[in-house]
Amino acid sequence: MCKPDKQRHVVPSSRGNIPNHRWFLGLCVASVFSLVYIVTPPYVISVLFALLFRYPSTKSSLLYASPLFLSIFTKATAAPGLARLLSPILDYFDYEEAFEITDEEFRKNGKEGKRYIVACQPHGVITFVGICAWVSAPDDFRKIKTAVASAVLQTPILKNVMGIFGLTDASARNIKNRLKKQGVDGSVIIYVGGIAELFKSSRKQERLYLSNRKGFVKIALREGVDIVPCYLFGNTSVLTVLKSGPLATLSRKLQVALTYFWGKYYLPIPRDEKLLYARGRPMGLPHIPEPTDDDVNEYHAKYCEEVTRLFNKYKEKVPNYKHKELFID
Repeated sequence: MCKPDKQRHVVPSSRGNIPNHRWFLGLCVASVFSLVYIVTPPYVISVLFALLFRYPSTKSSLLYASPLFLSIFTKATAAPGLARLLSPILDYFDYEEAFEITDEEFRKNGKEGKRYIVACQPHGVITFVGICAWVSAPDDFRKIKTAVASAVLQTPILKNVMGIFGLTDASARNIKNRLKKQGVDGSVIIYVGGIAELFKSSRKQERLYLSNRKGFVKIALREGVDIVPCYLFGNTSVLTVLKSGPLATLSRKLQVALTYFWGKYYLPIPRDEKLLYARGRPMGLPHIPEPTDDDVNEYHAKYCEEVTRLFNKYKEKVPNYKHKELFID
């Protein structure tokens, strides 16, 4: 296993030396993101109600709606400078990394013209492992965009809060355009299972929505880019999702997490458990301008094998995963 760059901050596995105030700050940081997902839908609905009935008055309803209006008319903006402010989240979660390709190798390969699809799983309710990885990353790595459903980029409030991590539309056309850039900017992060995988998440077993997710492999072969598989241990255990009801149905349709979920004390506060970001080596995909179905199936099968290998290799490092089995649906 390759060790992370010296530049990369890696949180020690022991919490004995972490001050209580830093743990509390980490709790606050983590809770902001989960609360945004919980609060946004009822806030938007209440704004519509207030404006429609001018309740309690026209002036008050407009004032109440002002954050929504401001969000609608502003774009999601990446804010890499906030990483230091968010750093207590690394201690709250007892965050660690295991890299089979170091940051320096990744950076060097980018300068030589290599581009990557950094393929992550599982999605979870909120990708707290992904957030921690962004906070922990060197400055230039925070330029790598994360592909998300267009609904996330259009949902008021949510788009502005999550937009600080540098988001881009997950459409195939947009990803292809991103991959034409040079250096680190020519790579993109994707969550293969997407929101469909969210409703498979469980603290008891690990299920990935992967068997029919082959489009990213086809894009990689066609564009001549490589795939770096990553496993995000803890994404499915820090929060538990409500898998039924109208909000769950709406989440599936819009491809954005709008359903209820809970964690610590049955509140929307993520559990302060160990998180591990395991990054595998590039798969070594060939450039096939017109890949056949057989080509796609072959390399998709190899990808599934590599994901399984990462899971089995590193699960012993995460207490909640030691006895888990991986299922690929």
